[in-house]
Amino acid sequence: MRIAVLSPVSWRTPPRHYGPWESVVSLLTEELVRMGLDITLFASGDSLTSGKLAAVCPRPYSEDPLVDPKVAECLHISAVFERAAEFDLIHNNFDFLPLTYSGLVETPVVTTIHGFSSPAIMPVYRKYNGRCHYVAISEADRSPDLDYLATIHHGIDLAQFPFSGERGQYLLFFGRIHPDKGVYEAIQVARRVGIKLVIAGIVQDQHYFQTRVEPYLDGTTVEYVGSVGPRRRGGLLGQAIALLHLIGFDEPFGLSLVESMACGTPVIAFGRGSIPEIIRHGETGYIVADVDEAAEAVADVPAISRSACRTDVEQRFSHTRMARDYVAAYRKILGVETGDERQPDC
Repeated sequence: MRIAVLSPVSWRTPPRHYGPWESVVSLLTEELVRMGLDITLFASGDSLTSGKLAAVCPRPYSEDPLVDPKVAECLHISAVFERAAEFDLIHNNFDFLPLTYSGLVETPVVTTIHGFSSPAIMPVYRKYNGRCHYVAISEADRSPDLDYLATIHHGIDLAQFPFSGERGQYLLFFGRIHPDKGVYEAIQVARRVGIKLVIAGIVQDQHYFQTRVEPYLDGTTVEYVGSVGPRRRGGLLGQAIALLHLIGFDEPFGLSLVESMACGTPVIAFGRGSIPEIIRHGETGYIVADVDEAAEAVADVPAISRSACRTDVEQRFSHTRMARDYVAAYRKILGVETGDERQPDC
């Protein structure tokens, strides 16, 4: 089975720090190669893969200001479709733009929809609904306007997230610094319960950071540690009492929740979007309605078994499970009967 996997070129695959789509693509690609598939990864030139790397953009545009994003995207996407005849299937992880190339090739295209950034992009998805195959990353993120091949939850490499059975030392916010992600709400919860909050993530909205976050930073009660890469991520997550995910939008998936639970750290989150698919209320965390309930839930966190959090991730959110699900989807598209999952070659 010859698969072209199209990754974004905003960040390296895998990312050095931030880059959730690139992270998922890397984990999937590496596991597919291990399973014996012939994988060509289309990504930035500095990307790392045990498959074949195809790159026309030497550096990701979010890391190199000299790279024009639109030029990089156009050259990158066209590269895979110009080689479409070499592959049995193209797996698009680059949002809606590659769909506009799909009618020009005979190679089937499966697109993982990593969330809808805006209703304005829906006409593209609707136009190619009958031609391309769509995979949702959660049941909550399915659009009633589209047909789906499958829902496949993201998976993580548990080896990258060491389990900690010790009760944590602080509350944690881990994600983009943006109004949608609930950083200000996390600060209010921490102040109410009198427990230190550590904030980690890239600043995506500078005005929001300066007006709603920075005034509270004192290094003692609220601390901002910047963007945390793979080397520090596990320790930061594992030493937390709980992860606060008090979002202001419908979450398509939420990788940080799974990563936190893998380290044994429960999650307190607003129940929007996919959150009820990820958190088992009262078992791996608490789904709350507002800041008041979130503050109350902090006191209940010791009742959550940290080992139960880890076990749940092992059972439901491993990257090996994710890869097996995608192989099943590929086989369905190509009309190949499902056989031994360890031998996926067509």
